[in-house]
Amino acid sequence: MVWQQIYDPFGNMVISTLLAAIPVVVMLAALGIFHIKAHIAAGLGLLAALLVAVLAYGMPAPMAGKAALLGGFTGLLPIGWIVLNIIFLQQLAEKNGSFKILQDSLSGITEDRRLQLLLIAFSFGAFFEGAAGFGTPVAVTAGILIGLGFSPLAASGLSLIANTAPVAFGALGTPVITLAKVHGYDLMEVTAMIGRQLPFFSLLVPFWLIWAFAGRKAMMEIWPAILVTGLSFAIPQYLVSNFIGPELVDIIAAICSMIALILFLRVWQPKKVWTSTSLKGHETDGGNVGPAVAVQRHSRADLMRAWTPWLILTIFVFIWGLPQFKTFLNSLFAPTFPIDGLHNLIMKMPPVVPSPTKEGAVYTLNLLSATGTGILASALVGALVMKYNPIEIVANYLRTFWLVRYSLMTIVLMLALGTLTRYSGTDTTLGLAFANTGVLYPFFGTLMGWIGVAMTGSDTASNVLFGGMQKVAAEQLGLSPNLMGAANSSGGVMGKMIDAQSIVVASTATRWFNHEGDILRYVFFHSIALACLVGLYVTLQAYVWPFSLMVVR
Repeated sequence: MVWQQIYDPFGNMVISTLLAAIPVVVMLAALGIFHIKAHIAAGLGLLAALLVAVLAYGMPAPMAGKAALLGGFTGLLPIGWIVLNIIFLQQLAEKNGSFKILQDSLSGITEDRRLQLLLIAFSFGAFFEGAAGFGTPVAVTAGILIGLGFSPLAASGLSLIANTAPVAFGALGTPVITLAKVHGYDLMEVTAMIGRQLPFFSLLVPFWLIWAFAGRKAMMEIWPAILVTGLSFAIPQYLVSNFIGPELVDIIAAICSMIALILFLRVWQPKKVWTSTSLKGHETDGGNVGPAVAVQRHSRADLMRAWTPWLILTIFVFIWGLPQFKTFLNSLFAPTFPIDGLHNLIMKMPPVVPSPTKEGAVYTLNLLSATGTGILASALVGALVMKYNPIEIVANYLRTFWLVRYSLMTIVLMLALGTLTRYSGTDTTLGLAFANTGVLYPFFGTLMGWIGVAMTGSDTASNVLFGGMQKVAAEQLGLSPNLMGAANSSGGVMGKMIDAQSIVVASTATRWFNHEGDILRYVFFHSIALACLVGLYVTLQAYVWPFSLMVVR
């Protein structure tokens, strides 16, 4: 029996929207206000989503349960699989002592914590976003920052803020390619449009990052380095997206940014070295304020050994991200499992789609091609380089699993919640509420992308969810579909810092367990403020000259 989604079950959009928001409100309130542990908060949110889907939206209970189950499997693979294996590599490096050497080598480039933040959280993180996405950059950079002595809140929150500007192009362009493929956008046109929105924010975010960390005055003390970091990322981001394509935008931009900043720091250093590792105004978050500690120097051989596991990680992640390699691995093993009782039994309805469309529900066990498998392979090779024996490797892996067990549970429940809202149509109700804003639609349509990523944890998923609606609404309002398709992706990147799975990844990487609510409260303002700025910028592109000249029609 096919079930048709209903987006306004009560014939009153205000009531329907309020009901659709209940699961998200329950989860965020449990985390941010009542300080409930993340896995319990996620469970409460999932329970609320089940009740709303079945009782308010009329979704058959077996379908609702199977949708949640599909989301749970997706939470384990690929997201949980990435978290488990990157923390495994980090644990190996810490126990071996090579992580300390790596930290010293980074401090050798600059002892200033602000500059370390630019290099690691923004530039290095952008590389991993471009190569792997799906939580990898936050896991890597937060882990490195906590090892450098940054406070848990600083390492978590600032890694999340930094991981914004690259997200729209994600893992080798996956979010944009998916948007074009699923909803019929011209790939190069929508890629170019995103490339005419995000470079402004690629320049802004490094300034915002340092302001959030150290305050306005401290930010101005290193403005030349911030400008170099942002410009050397923004310019390649624009050029590659407009003249080459989406696949290598982040990777090329990140490499340019890292090289430019390192070279610049050879000829320029701030007059005053910033040594605090706490967020300004949050000195009780575990950081410290004091004089700079002398950097320990290491031999070239020690440095090579310390960096080798991370170099191996970079190579493996890049290879695993190549479409040709993924296709090859999937040809070896990638069984698909259509979810009986759910697959093609839910009908998406206009105006979300031009005509009634069946919603597929297939779980692909692409274990070999999953990014987490590439990370595991790199960790195993790195473990051998670090001279671990097989018994030690297995013992460390089991300890890592026990360490992140609650985080994995949280990710499973979060993805179950997000998938259920998609299949029940409640997230579409929220999107339609934004779509009814008329002349203000460029602003609120951008926030629709923000909502999509905040709920699903993925710019790709948000594009799948709302990309078609953006196109339909833009055509009805006489706007460029490319503008609003791009706005969905560009606005969505600012939701990445508050989506539950990213917050759990950050808390796990810093081992600041049960503090997900603290992280959420800290980043929420930054997320909504930056999303609103993207919305204002898109509105200018829609209506105001000369911004409108940038629009790809």
